[in-house]
Amino acid sequence: MRRFLLAFVLFAALAAVPAFADTAMLTLVARAMIFALAATSLGFILGQGGLVSFGHAATMGIGAYAVGILMEEGVRDALVSFPLAMAAAGLFALVTGAISLRTRGVYFIMITLAFGQMAFFVTQSLSAYGGDDGLTLAARSTVAGMRWLKDPKTFHYVVLGLLAFTVLVSTMLARSPFGRVLAAGRDNERRLRALGVDPYAYRLVAYVIAGAFAGLAGALYANLTEFVSPAYLSWHRSAEFIVMVVAGGPGSALGPVLGALGVVLLEDGLAHLTEHWRIIFGPLLVLLVLARGGIATLLGGRRDG
Repeated sequence: MRRFLLAFVLFAALAAVPAFADTAMLTLVARAMIFALAATSLGFILGQGGLVSFGHAATMGIGAYAVGILMEEGVRDALVSFPLAMAAAGLFALVTGAISLRTRGVYFIMITLAFGQMAFFVTQSLSAYGGDDGLTLAARSTVAGMRWLKDPKTFHYVVLGLLAFTVLVSTMLARSPFGRVLAAGRDNERRLRALGVDPYAYRLVAYVIAGAFAGLAGALYANLTEFVSPAYLSWHRSAEFIVMVVAGGPGSALGPVLGALGVVLLEDGLAHLTEHWRIIFGPLLVLLVLARGGIATLLGGRRDG
């Protein structure tokens, strides 16, 4: 009940933002929500499966590039480009995950980092689509031919709705038998195998789902900034997502949302106060990490799986 109340208050507050925020604030909050969507997808595989991926930003960047490239080729409708962005990111996750998930621990971290950097360098070499300089979008995607996403308030609610949908899917998967198998493999893989269950296929499916939703976040981010860049695929962005998940709490679907909102908004607020904001920001993150369970636990949330 407490977790439901927390979710209700959080999303109600986000829904109320357009009533008092200017365009700059709407852009900042939209950015935080898009990162929250990507962090939620990472939080699912990290919290449920114990998979620490340093290549998660690559799937988000692939989603962003899918929208940018399709727009360059004349495909501007989100009803076409967004599903294709998710499919491209999911396919990348499938191919790389099939190899990466053969490893565990630090080896998994390093191989996902390697695949992520490979994707980063590939986008740098796309000279037809801006190369290292990135690609500027002509405009935001249309929806069934309508330019609804051009309006900041409409875009805000589209992002909010997709974020809520992502959190709902993550929660349902965590509570399903599928999520229980992932959690069992995380806690005691040897015992799970002794029961005749191979967690590899479950982890791969979860990895693909997480990659597809990160691709959706990338599609939204490309529309927010009206620009795509190889920097979107950098391992630094993956590290930011991991920080958001850990700060918010990887054991709860709301944790990554709280972590992303907290990190993005706090970072922006401190940057306006002092140019040395990282000196304040760093210790605050350390305190959140030391508080086991992150922000979600501090606010009364519980683990999903």
